[in-house]
Amino acid sequence: TGQVGKEPYICVWDSYTVQTVSVLKDVHTHGIACLAFDLDGQRLVSVGLDSKNTVCVWDWRKGKLLSMAPGHTDRIFDISWDLYQPNKLVSCGVKHIKFWSLCGNSLTPKRGVFGKTGDLQTILCLACARDEVTYSGALNGDIYVWKGINLVRTIQGAHAAGIFSMNACEEGFATGGRDGCVRLWDLNFKPITVIDLRETDQGYKGELWALAVHPTKPLAMTGSDDRSVRIWSLIDHALIARCNMEEPIRCAAVSTDGIHLALGMKDGSFTVLRVRDMTEVVHIKDRKEAIHELKYSPDGNFLAVGSNDSSVDIYGVVQRYKKVGECIGSSSFITHMDWSSDSKYLQTNDGNGKRLFYRMPSGKEVTNKEELKGIQWASWTCVSGLEVNGIWPKYSDINDINSVDANFIGQVMVTADDYGIVKLFRYPCLRKGAKFKKYLGHSAHVTNVRWSHDHQWVVSIGGADHSVFQWKFVPDRKLKDSLHIAPQESLVDSNSDESDSDQSDVPELDSEIEQETQITYRRQVYKEDLPQLKEQCKEKRKSAASKRRERAPGNSIRLHFVHGYRGYDCRSNLFYTQTGEIVYHVAAVGVVYNRQQNTQRFYLGHDDDILCLAIHPLKDYVATGQVGRDSSIHIWDTETIKPLSVLKGYHQYGVCAVDFSADGKRLASVGIDDNHTIVLWDWKKGEKLSAVRGSKDKIFVVKSNPYMPDKLITVGIKHMKFWRRAGGGLIGRKGCIGALGRTDTMMCAVYGWTEEMAFSGTSTGDVCIWRDVFLIKTVKAHDGPVFSMHALEKGFVTGGKDGVVALWDDTFERCLKTYAIKRAALAPGSKGLLLEDNPSIRAISLGHGHILVGTKNGEILEVDKSGPITLLVQGHMEGEVWGLATHPHLPICATVSDDKTLRIWDLSPSHCMLAVRKLKKGGRCCCFSPDGKALAVGLNDGSFLIVNADTLEDLVSFQHRKDVISEIRFSPGAGKYLAVASCDNFVDIYNVMSSKRVGICKGASSYITHMDWDVRGKLLQVNTGAKEQLFFEAPRGKKQTIPNLEVEKIGWASWTSVLGSCCEGIWPIIGEVTDVTASCLTSDSKVLATGDDFGFVKLFRYPAKGKFGKFKRYVAHSTHVTNVRWTYDDSLLVTVGGADTSLMLWTYEVEGHRDSRQCDSEESDLDSEEDGGYDSDVTRENEINYTIKALSTNIRPMFGIKPHLQQKEPTLDERPPVSRALPQPEKLQTNNVGKKKRPIEDLILELVFGYRGKDCRNNVHYLNDGADVIYHTASVGILYNVATGSQSFYQEHNDDILCLTVNQHPKFTNIVATGQVGDSADMSATAPSIHVWDAMNKQTLSVLRCYHSKGVCSVSFSATGKLLLSIGLDPEHTITIWKWQEGAKIASRAGHNQRIFVAEFRPDSDTQFVSVGVKHVRFWTLAGRALLSKKGLLSSIEDARMQTMLSVAFGANNLTFTGTISGDVCVWKDHVLIRIVAKAHNGPVFTMYTTLRDGLIVTGGKERPSKEGGAVKLWDQELKRCRAFRLETGQMTDCVRSVCRGKGKILVGTRNAEIIEVGEKNAACNILINGHMDGPIWGLATHPSRDFFLSAAEDGTVRLWDIAEKKMLNKVSLGHAARTVCYSPEGDMVAIGMKNGEFIILLVTSLKIWGKKRDRRSAIQDIRFSPDSRYLAVGSSENAVDFYDLTLGPTLNRVSYCKDIPSFVIQMDFSADSCYLQVSTGSYKRQVYEVPSGKQLVDQAVIDRITWATWTSVLGDEVIGIWSRHAEKADVNCACVSHSGINLVTGDDFGMVKLFDFPCPEKFAKHKRFLGHSAHLTNIRFTSGDRYVVSAGGDDCSLFVWKCVHMPH
Repeated sequence: TGQVGKEPYICVWDSYTVQTVSVLKDVHTHGIACLAFDLDGQRLVSVGLDSKNTVCVWDWRKGKLLSMAPGHTDRIFDISWDLYQPNKLVSCGVKHIKFWSLCGNSLTPKRGVFGKTGDLQTILCLACARDEVTYSGALNGDIYVWKGINLVRTIQGAHAAGIFSMNACEEGFATGGRDGCVRLWDLNFKPITVIDLRETDQGYKGELWALAVHPTKPLAMTGSDDRSVRIWSLIDHALIARCNMEEPIRCAAVSTDGIHLALGMKDGSFTVLRVRDMTEVVHIKDRKEAIHELKYSPDGNFLAVGSNDSSVDIYGVVQRYKKVGECIGSSSFITHMDWSSDSKYLQTNDGNGKRLFYRMPSGKEVTNKEELKGIQWASWTCVSGLEVNGIWPKYSDINDINSVDANFIGQVMVTADDYGIVKLFRYPCLRKGAKFKKYLGHSAHVTNVRWSHDHQWVVSIGGADHSVFQWKFVPDRKLKDSLHIAPQESLVDSNSDESDSDQSDVPELDSEIEQETQITYRRQVYKEDLPQLKEQCKEKRKSAASKRRERAPGNSIRLHFVHGYRGYDCRSNLFYTQTGEIVYHVAAVGVVYNRQQNTQRFYLGHDDDILCLAIHPLKDYVATGQVGRDSSIHIWDTETIKPLSVLKGYHQYGVCAVDFSADGKRLASVGIDDNHTIVLWDWKKGEKLSAVRGSKDKIFVVKSNPYMPDKLITVGIKHMKFWRRAGGGLIGRKGCIGALGRTDTMMCAVYGWTEEMAFSGTSTGDVCIWRDVFLIKTVKAHDGPVFSMHALEKGFVTGGKDGVVALWDDTFERCLKTYAIKRAALAPGSKGLLLEDNPSIRAISLGHGHILVGTKNGEILEVDKSGPITLLVQGHMEGEVWGLATHPHLPICATVSDDKTLRIWDLSPSHCMLAVRKLKKGGRCCCFSPDGKALAVGLNDGSFLIVNADTLEDLVSFQHRKDVISEIRFSPGAGKYLAVASCDNFVDIYNVMSSKRVGICKGASSYITHMDWDVRGKLLQVNTGAKEQLFFEAPRGKKQTIPNLEVEKIGWASWTSVLGSCCEGIWPIIGEVTDVTASCLTSDSKVLATGDDFGFVKLFRYPAKGKFGKFKRYVAHSTHVTNVRWTYDDSLLVTVGGADTSLMLWTYEVEGHRDSRQCDSEESDLDSEEDGGYDSDVTRENEINYTIKALSTNIRPMFGIKPHLQQKEPTLDERPPVSRALPQPEKLQTNNVGKKKRPIEDLILELVFGYRGKDCRNNVHYLNDGADVIYHTASVGILYNVATGSQSFYQEHNDDILCLTVNQHPKFTNIVATGQVGDSADMSATAPSIHVWDAMNKQTLSVLRCYHSKGVCSVSFSATGKLLLSIGLDPEHTITIWKWQEGAKIASRAGHNQRIFVAEFRPDSDTQFVSVGVKHVRFWTLAGRALLSKKGLLSSIEDARMQTMLSVAFGANNLTFTGTISGDVCVWKDHVLIRIVAKAHNGPVFTMYTTLRDGLIVTGGKERPSKEGGAVKLWDQELKRCRAFRLETGQMTDCVRSVCRGKGKILVGTRNAEIIEVGEKNAACNILINGHMDGPIWGLATHPSRDFFLSAAEDGTVRLWDIAEKKMLNKVSLGHAARTVCYSPEGDMVAIGMKNGEFIILLVTSLKIWGKKRDRRSAIQDIRFSPDSRYLAVGSSENAVDFYDLTLGPTLNRVSYCKDIPSFVIQMDFSADSCYLQVSTGSYKRQVYEVPSGKQLVDQAVIDRITWATWTSVLGDEVIGIWSRHAEKADVNCACVSHSGINLVTGDDFGMVKLFDFPCPEKFAKHKRFLGHSAHLTNIRFTSGDRYVVSAGGDDCSLFVWKCVHMPH
């Protein structure tokens, strides 16, 4: 079933158990229009109500989308699978029917052709039958029968009006229509019988509002806008009476004795009926507006009638309903009324929300409060009043509750509202926002709700859904016995089944939890935004790239140790691995800690805070989730520290909880988006299995059920939910607390010893024990929240805020043992000090004989079962860490933080905290004195202290300032002065000895950020927040101005400044968004380390002059790196991470000393502009704009009105012809066809001369051990047999193929993948796609519609052949990996901001591949569904720079070779450049091929042929030695675009469209394929008697082709672009017209020039010999046709020319008698001229009688039918009538060849289409005897030869 709504679901459910089996969602919007299962029920198709009417195919059990496509531009009403053919579907709707085929991930539609058989109209329903027959029901009541895609017959008048429904079964068909009939038909659609269900009223519009219940019997009465009143039995759930009224009914009431039924009408009248027989008692109309409420008084004497006229009329029942009173106090329509029990008072509600009281029956308003006090109400249906305050939400005044009814006895009431919800409240409920239970079922608004007379049932009615719902009431006391009534399952993310108010009974949140819920993880800027931000700074980049920038430093750092553990807002994030190491996280680092050796290893794949961590149940794999705009979860191996899978795409802002399933195959995760989305993953595949919105409030933990992988629980703020997977969704049930209490905030949960049992820890210190979804009991476990639980084999361990670890038995009956975390228990081997006793415990885990405990204070402790506690790791607590100082001569450092502690750390291998002191306030800076004995600390309240560096006891303290002390520094040498900078813009200078302030530095306009002393201790350099760099003189603080050059010369004692010319280069391009917060210079002044707001630590060469210096960068901190310092001997860099509270130690590795390990750094993010030179071929390929055929526009600059739109002037002889008149002569002279003319019925592609080498590469391959060659041109894939020269074709692409690859795996022999251009990536038929097909039988195996808008430019199969990699031409140059057999997209990611040319899998891998492009080489790894990449690192080779890379090949041991634009080949080991093969070719290396069997590598490039060089070279496996081959094509330069190596042969494709086979032994070249190298090919001529033809093209050649021999016989290079060519009638001469206005006549036998002439300056467009061989007509762009008399010899003097041609000439034809010439022109006009005078012939009658020798014109009444409706911007470019005179072929700008009958004077004539060419067909001709048609391509430079199939005799 599919619903409406903004994010509509499809639910698949079991009709027996009424349980949801699967939920399909996240694809459709607006709603679901129709659904259909396929024959075996495995797949489901759905159609959406969105504007594209999207069609989706699902594997519904898995909840997985298999395919989607835009359905139609208008509504689709029905869709069905063809049950007799696999993978075929049919859909129908407004004015269309479509026949779909499903292949790969592509749904491809063909529109049904209505043709002449029936009118184009809306089809409402359909059913499929055998043999491709489809029956469909149309809007006019006909049944349309389809065979294939064609309408073959109609069954007229099957119904009198639209046919809405059709059903097929074994016996035949049933149809149902608007005429109220059901008809049954046999299998051939012969009628069997009719069932008539007609009623007078044809359905109804309107709503259902009236509801009344009988006072003594179980009956309900309803009345509706359909004018009927109905009586229903609540016992048998049946309709027992019905009566139709004159008017729509809006309300109803039954008298107290149950005899009368009163109905209020929409027209202001009311009617009273007898209930017994529904006869009318009275009908009264006193009002104009609708009656919306009426009620009998409890004593039965009066009827109160409330109307929209704002008044209530009172009628006396006994006086035959005489009006006795009137209540007028309301200023708005009356909505509700209730009588008092004594019938003396009436209360009303009106549309303004006012509540008024009246005395009865007079209707006088009561205002006296006292009088109202004692009234007892007989019923309560009002929505306002003290008793029902609670039904309204707390903070809103909306009026959307339509009805209330109170059950006084049960002390409950029900409400009905506009959201389709029925709610149950306690009665009375006095305080706003009361608790309720809610019930779903109605769709939109519920208009009325009433209790039955005995309070057993509730009846509710729906306005728009016209339905009556009957609910059973289960009172409280029964609930207790019936625990088996489980709560309603909800798919709707109901925020409250319990509502969210009456705060009184919810305990105060614990301060710690409160604090945690207020932490925000949102970032101003995420790391994911960096590439975009950089793009926005393009201008800056350009200026930067042109300057010579300082190189990155040679030295590097490596992360060595991290102090810190994230406990303050995370839980259960600490585990033992099986090897006994400890894994946890802090900042953006996953840490694996070895407690024996006190060393750490790091997972550095994350780039922002990690918030959660889980460990795999069976292997040492860990899942970690991080903060991010599209946040990711990494699953990595603790042994190798390598990522196994990265999951992205579903969590916004961050991931706060993860958990593996018991078998380790699945992973559940929870996001920190507003809905706390829960996702279930198959993590190895990286697939999302299911997702659901979790809760509005924070969720803390998700746990997978260890026994049932499809179940999980989540706990959080006032949240405990039990979930089960259903397809793509999860179905949740709230924990059922029953009478035991309320949902508390849950902090942790575990499953118990059976699948039913679960345990959760609450924020109040209890443990809740659950069976299924029911709370069984609670146990008090801790004082304060229970933050952590862990299930053991036999029992549980819990940890709480009280700092106690408790061990329990397996039922939580007894607490076996408790351990208090106290300083006294610390064992001697501890690595630090416990800050306080009983710290809050956030994580707990068992293993290896110990309990592992993580605390809120950032400590990790190991508790021995016998009691002693060892501290292993610690860091600062919550709050930012800014202060950092390293000791002047010892390996220790000090840190001070907002957590109000000052700490001393040992940086030697013992890595521990040596001392800690609590401060009264947090601090932001600290500094050791030069002798290391004293330590100064600046605090956040403006005071500072100097303490003893060993004991941390106070020596002295001062407070002169109110604002934060931001920096504090001792002067060098003796440390005589102390400079103290504060955020109120001053620096105070103190004399340390005398403890007095001696100077104040004024003049800063903002807070002080950094300070440094010069070596003498006399000068102070200051940076401020306003980016000022100031200098002051000590001790008085006088401001100095020092020029830039001098600053560099001064010897500074330290450098921590970020301003000035020495560090201009450290500011990034996106400096506006981010600040460099800290820097520190090594003592040799060579390397400057910086920290910034993005969490990057960077190393620059010092001085970093010039903008945007190059650097090495390291990620480990999450957001701000607040401070960086080198130790005294530069052996370590120490960094602190602000909010991530961590202290990180990095070892400094000097160049040359570093082990050959990869450095973790990323290169700087700007490439130099010098990319290795320029090459015209590379530029062309990079800048080419691929047009898609469907959008192509005309190739000729035509103007004027298209032929099919021109108005014809009626000619005089339109009168009927007289039989005596002469018969009309033939339109066309028919020659050499024999007596019987046979029309041509089909064209079959026989040969293609052409190969796309000019802008595509690596697209020629051997198949079948070199017997066949596969390549492509235009939109056809070509298989060429080397021995016979014959060709076969793959023609399923609908647009140009851009790339081709062959599957090398033996399981997939001869499997080819080709990628094509396309439009936007909307998954429609014109979207770009990849076809995978079998080269031998041309079967399509899979079609992959892709999101690469514009087209696919590279494809590559993986080593196993199962995966396919594709690269797009979209602006992001997306990289996608497919499982092509299933049509499934596995992974996709933006590749590079500039063009990527090629990407190839490593030949031995399914996960590693390399992409190359404009200034780009990247090494990729597929991890699950994620693509991880590393940039190629150039740093190891001096002065290497990133060039444009064009090709790639592979060697053993992870070697990669890339060919560059400059002719070098780069050799890479992993992703580091290790060698350059200089000038492997003289020009760009366009192609490389790795031979799998022997590892030899072939390269192809652009070279001038020379003795030793060659454009093709064969190399050894290391690319050290090579052999060159010359191609002997006779070209000036050879440009090789594709190479492939077979047995002893190398196959080469060139830029000039040749495919050449080169022998490896003898270097002999054999040209297999020729083609024109540049187009368009404008000229085309066929030989008068033989199967030869000539082509002339823009590339300056005329070529002669032999169809029988399937090859090029000869080519003549003219030196200029050729435009047109023509044979003389005898075939002995050839005339060629050139683009520069010259024309040449050659003799065919000798190819000698017979004559040439240039009378025009612009292109010759067509050239023709007259049939008598006497004249030559030359038509040009100068709006002229010149005539030359050939009998006068080769001087070629012009004898005359045609005048008054309105535009350039496009085609010319002579008449059979050589007397006339017809000329088609660029203004869509055709004119006829006399030969040789050149006079225009205007007499239409004469023109009509001319017989033409040839017809190639696209204009004229005879061919008006060739112009299509879709030719707004595109033209028909060429045409040719067959020699038989009865067929016509045309070529157009859409690349189509069409076959028509000739003549075709009717507009939009019928035709057959033949696809294959790219956009713009330029010319087309029949060969002699109509054996073949030859068509010439514009964009594709290819010639297609089609075989004509003639009709049989």
